[in-house]
Amino acid sequence: MNENKKVFFIINKFSGTGYLPEVEGRIITRCGELNLECTIEFTKERGHGKDLAKEALQKNFDTVFAVGGDGTINEVAQGLINSNATMGIIPKGSGNGLARHLGIPLKLNQALNLLQYGRPIEMDTIRINGNLSLNVSGIGFDAHIAKLFQSNEKRGLSTYAKLTLSEFWKYNEFASTAILDGNKIASDVFMLSIANSSQFGNDARIAPEASVCDGLMDICFLKKVPILSLAPFAQKMFSGRIHQSRFMNIVKAKKMDIHFATPVAYHIDGEAMKPESDFSVEICPASLKVLVPKNSTTQF
Repeated sequence: MNENKKVFFIINKFSGTGYLPEVEGRIITRCGELNLECTIEFTKERGHGKDLAKEALQKNFDTVFAVGGDGTINEVAQGLINSNATMGIIPKGSGNGLARHLGIPLKLNQALNLLQYGRPIEMDTIRINGNLSLNVSGIGFDAHIAKLFQSNEKRGLSTYAKLTLSEFWKYNEFASTAILDGNKIASDVFMLSIANSSQFGNDARIAPEASVCDGLMDICFLKKVPILSLAPFAQKMFSGRIHQSRFMNIVKAKKMDIHFATPVAYHIDGEAMKPESDFSVEICPASLKVLVPKNSTTQF
């Protein structure tokens, strides 16, 4: 971690399945053990994480931790992007896709070791119609589910799985026309994922060969999987072999423009957005500093 002895923590109490007050206590205790001055703030509404991150920069904090899920991490990153500050991650969300990809422990005490043993990497980010994406964003079915999940009082993997199974039969493929680095791809898709990292969360890997440091996005064109093929397809997703499926086509690119005949649901790192019919997407290489475990063997 940086030599500055000040650390700013931004906590979303509503991430994941609930907040335990002991989280705050453990953060204070660990910082005290390391002789670090810590400031803790809680997000109050959607978008507040960005404002708090900017506040941290104004107060000369060079290390800012996001405590929450991929949505919270995205908000904090919005305030830190293209700055000299480094973002730390304490995963407390439902899926924790980016944290899992980066090899950050899911247990609080282990994740807090980043304070002592973390090292910064320069991570790529993605812009989708001007919106920042860090992990995996998507157009189509998963965005439809993200909207339903966002409004559901119950969180967690089981709720997400139930929504997915109940809505799968109702949702149909739609026509798309995409230009990737000048190459045209026209196809009917069920879901189009824009991946910076490899997974949605909970080890569901949509782009197993994705890297957050290669200057490229993985664009994943997924067809609707027939019912008899769902089980082996799911097995491929959770075992990191989805790119071998005949229903999936993954193309690496720096820029994509894509058009749909009518507005389509989309999400940014799991946060549902207003449907659009046209999308401009591009990679922003090495635009965010992020702490990762110093001795991790994970391929970022």
